[in-house]
Amino acid sequence: MRQAKYEEKNLIVDILIQSFESNQSVNYIIPQDKKRIKRIRALMDYSFEVCYLFGDVFISDDNKACALIVYPDKKKTTLKSILLDLKLIIQCVGFKNIKKTLAREALIQKIQPKEIMTYLWFIGVNLAEQNKGIGSRLLQEIIQQSIQNKRPIYLETSTIKNLPWYSKFGFKVYSEQDLSYRLYFLKRD
Repeated sequence: MRQAKYEEKNLIVDILIQSFESNQSVNYIIPQDKKRIKRIRALMDYSFEVCYLFGDVFISDDNKACALIVYPDKKKTTLKSILLDLKLIIQCVGFKNIKKTLAREALIQKIQPKEIMTYLWFIGVNLAEQNKGIGSRLLQEIIQQSIQNKRPIYLETSTIKNLPWYSKFGFKVYSEQDLSYRLYFLKRD
């Protein structure tokens, strides 16, 4: 794994769109209309930008998997972050879904402990390359980095079939919430 270059944003966004196109949590905040894929692209673009500013963007050495990590303790409100938030509302969430999206984010903030952490926002593998161990290798490298940095890893997933995969790497569910779908909160010390 290596730090992604900014010029690789389109490749990373494409991998994440493939990986999260049918994800319940992603589709919860995005209007289900003819612009749905375009909206998912806007979400992944936003997420890339935030992680590039306040975290890490990793890509596998073979360019088939990526991970977006944010460090909440390093996140700041800046003019750029405000403009990114506005762009997210306009291009992705839409004005009708602002209340639902803010309520979801407030719930996540309430449940997440207030400690120094590595927040694994997204991890995805090129659709044609899934189930070949690429994501597992990437996650293992992220775990090693978090151990070196003495930061536990937190994440959420709405994909039940991913729970055993995360468990294999030492993640434990510490909370579950019902948001018209089940959202599982996981932690790895």
